[in-house]
Amino acid sequence: MNISLALLLFSLVVLLYWVITELFTFFFRLTGLPAEKARFQVISLLTGTGFTTRESEIVMSSRKRRRLARITMLFGYVFNITIVSAFINVFLSMKVIEVGYELFSFLLPLGTIALIFVFMRVPKIHAWGENLLRRIADRIFDRKETFNAIMLVDNIGSESIAQVVLRHIPEEYRGLTLAETGLRAETGILVMLVGRGSGKPVAARADTVFEAGDKLTVFGDYQTICKTFHAREHFADD
Repeated sequence: MNISLALLLFSLVVLLYWVITELFTFFFRLTGLPAEKARFQVISLLTGTGFTTRESEIVMSSRKRRRLARITMLFGYVFNITIVSAFINVFLSMKVIEVGYELFSFLLPLGTIALIFVFMRVPKIHAWGENLLRRIADRIFDRKETFNAIMLVDNIGSESIAQVVLRHIPEEYRGLTLAETGLRAETGILVMLVGRGSGKPVAARADTVFEAGDKLTVFGDYQTICKTFHAREHFADD
């Protein structure tokens, strides 16, 4: 295999890996994982390396994420063995015009790098791609926004830190201060921070009253948090 063929093959594999990684990252973000953590876990699962960090507990804590992790690992295994070997066999058997082939083999790596850079670094294009995938997912899963959104941030022992986006305030907490809700005493949930609008999140106080659009950072049992705030895992960073 000459250097041109090697570069061409390498570029195609990199491009495919990037597309697959972004796709599975999107799926994990649908389950409420932040983008950075989702991407790291996807790369670990696809390549079979590094899936031993403490953050892997976040994946294992949800049945939905465990199922998706199994699919990702199996897909990565099949891709690594079947697709890559198939590419090698195809390229080794190809007969192309030498001049055009040489030019193409050098342009493709540059094009691959440029495509990845533009998609990841140009906010408008990146946002367009995510919005497109989100709309497709909404149609496939028929997702409604009748539930609040929850994003799992981290696990500490058997408890979790999560962010809850209050699209709708639970009826039992409307107009009540945090002290009056009795959340800590009745559910064991600690509301730590409240983010409102574009302002910086501030520490929750006893006289805090929930408003639609608030982003709450809470600590407690994950399933209890979901039930208490009528929340479901949704696209992280929404």
